Amino acid sequence: MPVSNTTANSPFKTKANEYRQRVDLALAHWLPKENSTPTHLHAAMRYAVIGGGGKRVRPILVYAAGHTVGIAAQQLDGIASALEIIHAYSLIHDDLPAMDDDDLRRGRPTCHKAYDEATAILAGDALQALAFEIICNDKAMQADASTRIRLIQELTVASGSLGMAGGQAVDLAAVGKSLTLTELEEMHRLKTGALIRASVRMGAINSNECDQQILSSLDQYSQYVGLAFQVQDDILDVISDTDTLGKPQGSDIARNKPTFPELMGLEASQKYALELHQQALDSLQDFDQRADTLRQLSAYIVERRN
Repeated sequence: MPVSNTTANSPFKTKANEYRQRVDLALAHWLPKENSTPTHLHAAMRYAVIGGGGKRVRPILVYAAGHTVGIAAQQLDGIASALEIIHAYSLIHDDLPAMDDDDLRRGRPTCHKAYDEATAILAGDALQALAFEIICNDKAMQADASTRIRLIQELTVASGSLGMAGGQAVDLAAVGKSLTLTELEEMHRLKTGALIRASVRMGAINSNECDQQILSSLDQYSQYVGLAFQVQDDILDVISDTDTLGKPQGSDIARNKPTFPELMGLEASQKYALELHQQALDSLQDFDQRADTLRQLSAYIVERRN
């Protein structure tokens, strides 16, 4: 099954880099300055969010979904920042000794290794609060109070026990156990997929063009893309290396975690990722060329090597 061109000079790479630069500037604006008190905590927050780069998949989804329904990028900077900040907080906590106990993230020491465990916990807590502060206060969003409440609701559900946090709890409880494909998919729809789904929905719902049918199609796209992202993550944990991944290769295997390759086999998992990509494209069949970045991002997700 062919996927679209996502090489270094492709339109997607150009647009993705533009979106990364936008959100990086917005993040630098919203994050507390390192020299403001408490300096150690604020430095840890910036280290986790800005330092070491990152794919910025969630912000790219925000911008691409918004573009699809006619929202200007400057109205989405705050939403994109909030999603990336929630993601960064989740990585800080996931890496802690009580959770996944990782020492490396994006090719650098994890937050609790670069600072200390207590500071890392507080940095994650503070980042979570900051994300909601941004949604409440960003004037560039040009959103009324009811829309801001709707955005907050989307983000709280995606982040909480019925979303990302719940998925992590299921993931921790599944170590050493055998899951069915349905159980494994449901776990990752929460742990990884919920925030990806929220990124698409939050990028679109502040538009007059976004009626229920359009939102439903975008929602379908986001669910396929979210699951494809995790399937590819599991594949890369098998076939890639630590330097390329920026985190320990084979860590899921070492922890005896259930994965798609372990359950389905590597070749079947690779085929499944491509099937999910095609289903994501099918969800966008009624959209015009403004959805091309969403289409190309789906291809990038199943082609990526880190």
